[in-house]
Amino acid sequence: MADILGLIWAGMVSGCLYALGALGIVLIYKSSNVVNFAHGNLAGLAAFLVFGFTAGILGNMAWGAALMVTLAIMFAVMAVSYFVIAPLVFKSDLTSTIATLGIGLIAQGITQLVFGSNVVSLDLPLPKWSAQIGSMRISAYDVAVLFVTAASVGLLYLLIERTRVGIAFRAVSANPFASRVCGLSLRRIHLFSFVVAGLLGLVAALLIVPTTFLSSTSVSSFMLQAFAAAVVGGFSSLPGAVVGGVFIGVLMNLLSFYVAAEFTNTYLLAVILLTLNVFPKGVLARRGGARV
Repeated sequence: MADILGLIWAGMVSGCLYALGALGIVLIYKSSNVVNFAHGNLAGLAAFLVFGFTAGILGNMAWGAALMVTLAIMFAVMAVSYFVIAPLVFKSDLTSTIATLGIGLIAQGITQLVFGSNVVSLDLPLPKWSAQIGSMRISAYDVAVLFVTAASVGLLYLLIERTRVGIAFRAVSANPFASRVCGLSLRRIHLFSFVVAGLLGLVAALLIVPTTFLSSTSVSSFMLQAFAAAVVGGFSSLPGAVVGGVFIGVLMNLLSFYVAAEFTNTYLLAVILLTLNVFPKGVLARRGGARV
């Protein structure tokens, strides 16, 4: 039990990354009812683009320039991804969700075609600093993850709560039909959620890479935890995605240490099944009701 504080701390750091991934999934689902299974593969493609621009494969840029160029590319990629499935979104939620599987496979194929299937490493430009507090080992990477997550969540909150496009997003999420009647463009709101989700995926993918090596499937595998976080928090709740991400991170760390690390995917599946049975709409979902 002496290690429990260290395990919880490490789980919270991992959970922040799951939360960023889950926020992207929930954003798209809230606006369009589409579960974006391409989220992990697109985020992996973004991480490889940064690797390519900094490692001399696509260029030889500094980190800041590579990040800006990748952000612009991901903006375009997410826009194209949405316009590919846009004709399906208004016909069937199931069909458009299945279409995201195809987009994910295309993104994975492009990644392997351009960068190969070998595992590579991508180091973040962070100082080699660390401190030990009891059983907790705090590194510059941990601080960077917490800071970037807090900044991303704060910016997303301001974007949704304090801007016109954010108000439109909330209106479409609450009632798409009434929003359309009032003159809002559902396609623009869908596009907004796809682009913001893509940028969140890029941030999550870059922060994930130092914990593992980068391959064409590593980030998409990591997004399984983000999907579990979205289920726990509720697909209709952005705060729930953050809470779910931290919960999954801490729980997986404790189970891996005290039980067995080989069954991580089994734990995730068990958590998903248990949550869907006990809290079908997530632990932070609002109770529904009707006035009679």
